[in-house]
Amino acid sequence: MTTSFMASPRLMFTSESVTEGHPDKLCDQLSDAVLDACLSQDPLSRVSCEVASKTGFVMFLGEITSQAQVNFDELARKVILDVGYDSGAKGFDGRTCAVQVAIASQSPDIAQGVNRALEVRTGEVSDEEVETIGAGDQGMMFGYACTETPTLMPMPIYLAHRLARRMAEVRRSGQLPWMRPDGKSQVTVQYEYGRPVRVDTVLISAQHAPDVPLSEIEAGIRQQVILEVLPEHMVDRELKVYVNPTGRFVIGGPLGDSGLTGRKIIVDTYGGMGRHGGGCFSGKDATKVDRSGAYAARWVAKHIVAAGLADRCEIQIAYAIGIAHPLSINLETFGTGQLDDGQIVEIIHEHFDLRPGAIIRDLGLRRPIFQPTACYGHFGRDDLDLPWERLDRLESIQAAAGVLVEQA
Repeated sequence: MTTSFMASPRLMFTSESVTEGHPDKLCDQLSDAVLDACLSQDPLSRVSCEVASKTGFVMFLGEITSQAQVNFDELARKVILDVGYDSGAKGFDGRTCAVQVAIASQSPDIAQGVNRALEVRTGEVSDEEVETIGAGDQGMMFGYACTETPTLMPMPIYLAHRLARRMAEVRRSGQLPWMRPDGKSQVTVQYEYGRPVRVDTVLISAQHAPDVPLSEIEAGIRQQVILEVLPEHMVDRELKVYVNPTGRFVIGGPLGDSGLTGRKIIVDTYGGMGRHGGGCFSGKDATKVDRSGAYAARWVAKHIVAAGLADRCEIQIAYAIGIAHPLSINLETFGTGQLDDGQIVEIIHEHFDLRPGAIIRDLGLRRPIFQPTACYGHFGRDDLDLPWERLDRLESIQAAAGVLVEQA
């Protein structure tokens, strides 16, 4: 995303989402189910858990240091069955699949930097401050918000997620009884001068039972999914719709494709409308800044947009392993800022403590709240009460911005 996006009279932007039965998303849910199981028993758990899946098995891999006792076999089967994989005919069966576990403890080399940040070890701050745990890894995290939708998310990913969620709803309710858990949605939106004006193309790939005519699938998806989700004012006669363009999608889930935690990071964030640092979220406790730093960046960016300081805002936060304070904070408003970007960064420094320990404290990230985020995005979730989506500092930020405007 660049300022030229805001100046272009016409361009297209596409984002995708996937359903909870997509093999990668199945693995994300299993990873976060482990995290939640650990946090529910031991809030100080250190968890880095990945899952791989293929025909007939799932494997848990990673590092966990926790007082929690987790029955991986029982947990895996519950998640898989809840998703809807309860028969070999659907490509996977939670009752009969194999569950393999290869879990070790967190490396002591990493733990010493997380337990006591560099600032503590050098005497810069007190060892008693909970905020001075060190970042669990290096890297850069991005947060994004814009005024395109009520949730301050980009329109393409907003609609793609709603289509994918609707696919799950009509499957679970029996409205489309032939639908199975695996599926994808993709939405192309036409923009004019940075504003979404119409939906150009919708693509739906839905796993289905055999012997269902494509015409029935197309009609059901169009009526029960697409037209139920797309805003009427963004639909016209030129809308292009593609449903199962290969003509058949019976073989799905881990039978059709292997699954792996963390392979849908763009689905998890902003659909490509904004940059990504590269680290996934699922299966990681909040000492890992891949997760907590990205959540905090969204929290900050959403405040900036909701406060009216910009119509579009992207924030980058960089961390070093074992160091509490961010190495840098960068902000981009794409020419929409009501203040100088440097002044907005000053407001961020004043109102947000972006050390990992402070983020964990302020957002309450030691609770088992993560498995629901593993499907349909971690941001803009109006169906979940997620702390990084709350605008709890909006009034103070607006007041600080007002002071700067008066001074100017």
